[in-house]
Amino acid sequence: MESQKVDMFLMANAKYFESHMIPYIHEQLLKMDDSKFMMLQTVNLKDPIMMLIVSLFGGHLGIDRFILGETGLGIAKLLTCGGLGIWTIVDFFLIMGHTKEVNMQKLQMVLY
Repeated sequence: MESQKVDMFLMANAKYFESHMIPYIHEQLLKMDDSKFMMLQTVNLKDPIMMLIVSLFGGHLGIDRFILGETGLGIAKLLTCGGLGIWTIVDFFLIMGHTKEVNMQKLQMVLY
Protein backbone atom coordinates (compact mmCIF):
# COMPACT_ATOMS: atom_id res chain seq x y z
CA MET A 1 0.00 0.00 0.00
CA GLU A 2 1.16 3.54 -0.56
CA SER A 3 3.05 5.18 2.26
CA GLN A 4 0.77 8.21 2.20
CA LYS A 5 -2.36 6.06 2.75
CA VAL A 6 -0.67 4.21 5.59
CA ASP A 7 0.35 7.45 7.28
CA MET A 8 -3.16 8.87 6.98
CA PHE A 9 -4.70 5.70 8.39
CA LEU A 10 -2.33 5.75 11.35
CA MET A 11 -2.88 9.44 12.03
CA ALA A 12 -6.63 8.91 12.12
CA ASN A 13 -6.59 5.65 14.10
CA ALA A 14 -3.47 5.62 16.29
CA LYS A 15 -5.51 6.17 19.46
CA TYR A 16 -7.16 2.79 18.96
CA PHE A 17 -3.88 0.87 19.36
CA GLU A 18 -1.05 0.56 21.89
CA SER A 19 1.75 3.01 21.06
CA HIS A 20 4.38 0.27 20.91
CA MET A 21 2.35 -1.50 18.18
CA ILE A 22 2.27 1.48 15.78
CA PRO A 23 5.63 0.69 14.06
CA TYR A 24 4.53 -2.94 13.58
CA ILE A 25 1.18 -1.82 12.15
CA HIS A 26 2.95 0.64 9.84
CA GLU A 27 5.23 -2.09 8.53
CA GLN A 28 2.37 -4.54 7.97
CA LEU A 29 0.21 -1.96 6.22
CA LEU A 30 3.02 -1.11 3.81
CA LYS A 31 3.20 -4.79 2.84
CA MET A 32 -0.57 -5.02 2.33
CA ASP A 33 -2.29 -5.01 -1.08
CA ASP A 34 -4.21 -1.93 -2.14
CA SER A 35 -7.24 -4.18 -2.64
CA LYS A 36 -7.51 -4.71 1.13
CA PHE A 37 -7.54 -0.98 1.85
CA MET A 38 -11.33 -0.76 1.52
CA MET A 39 -11.73 -3.66 3.96
CA LEU A 40 -9.38 -1.87 6.32
CA GLN A 41 -11.60 1.21 6.26
CA THR A 42 -14.66 -0.81 7.25
CA VAL A 43 -13.14 -2.35 10.40
CA ASN A 44 -15.20 -1.26 13.39
CA LEU A 45 -12.60 -0.15 15.94
CA LYS A 46 -13.74 0.68 19.47
CA ASP A 47 -12.64 3.89 21.15
CA PRO A 48 -10.79 3.08 24.41
CA ILE A 49 -11.89 6.31 26.09
CA MET A 50 -15.54 5.64 25.24
CA MET A 51 -15.16 2.11 26.62
CA LEU A 52 -13.82 3.57 29.87
CA ILE A 53 -16.87 5.83 30.12
CA VAL A 54 -19.18 2.88 29.40
CA SER A 55 -17.33 0.85 32.02
CA LEU A 56 -17.72 3.60 34.61
CA PHE A 57 -21.48 3.91 34.12
CA GLY A 58 -22.53 0.42 32.99
CA GLY A 59 -19.65 -1.82 33.96
CA HIS A 60 -21.51 -3.45 36.81
CA LEU A 61 -24.06 -4.67 34.23
CA GLY A 62 -21.38 -6.04 31.89
CA ILE A 63 -22.24 -3.59 29.11
CA ASP A 64 -18.56 -2.96 28.42
CA ARG A 65 -17.94 -6.65 27.78
CA PHE A 66 -21.00 -6.97 25.56
CA ILE A 67 -19.80 -4.05 23.42
CA LEU A 68 -16.38 -5.69 23.01
CA GLY A 69 -18.10 -8.86 21.77
CA GLU A 70 -17.40 -10.92 24.89
CA THR A 71 -20.93 -12.14 25.49
CA GLY A 72 -19.99 -14.86 27.99
CA LEU A 73 -18.05 -12.47 30.20
CA GLY A 74 -20.82 -9.90 29.86
CA ILE A 75 -23.41 -12.37 31.11
CA ALA A 76 -21.14 -13.45 33.96
CA LYS A 77 -20.53 -9.86 34.95
CA LEU A 78 -24.25 -9.10 34.76
CA LEU A 79 -25.27 -12.08 36.90
CA THR A 80 -22.64 -11.37 39.57
CA CYS A 81 -23.24 -7.60 39.60
CA GLY A 82 -19.73 -6.99 38.38
CA GLY A 83 -18.18 -9.71 40.53
CA LEU A 84 -19.68 -8.05 43.63
CA GLY A 85 -18.12 -4.80 42.48
CA ILE A 86 -14.54 -6.07 42.49
CA TRP A 87 -14.50 -7.03 38.80
CA THR A 88 -16.03 -3.66 37.93
CA ILE A 89 -13.31 -1.74 39.78
CA VAL A 90 -10.56 -3.82 38.19
CA ASP A 91 -12.06 -3.16 34.75
CA PHE A 92 -11.86 0.59 35.34
CA PHE A 93 -8.09 0.21 35.12
CA LEU A 94 -7.85 -2.53 32.49
CA ILE A 95 -10.63 -1.84 29.99
CA MET A 96 -8.72 0.69 27.86
CA GLY A 97 -5.80 -1.68 27.33
CA HIS A 98 -8.14 -4.56 26.63
CA THR A 99 -10.03 -2.47 24.07
CA LYS A 100 -6.77 -1.72 22.26
CA GLU A 101 -5.95 -5.45 22.22
CA VAL A 102 -9.35 -6.25 20.71
CA ASN A 103 -8.79 -3.56 18.06
CA MET A 104 -5.40 -5.08 17.23
CA GLN A 105 -7.01 -8.51 16.82
CA LYS A 106 -9.58 -7.04 14.42
CA LEU A 107 -6.83 -5.36 12.41
CA GLN A 108 -4.81 -8.57 12.20
CA MET A 109 -7.86 -10.39 10.85
CA VAL A 110 -7.94 -7.93 7.95
CA LEU A 111 -4.19 -8.03 7.38
CA TYR A 112 -3.96 -11.83 7.14
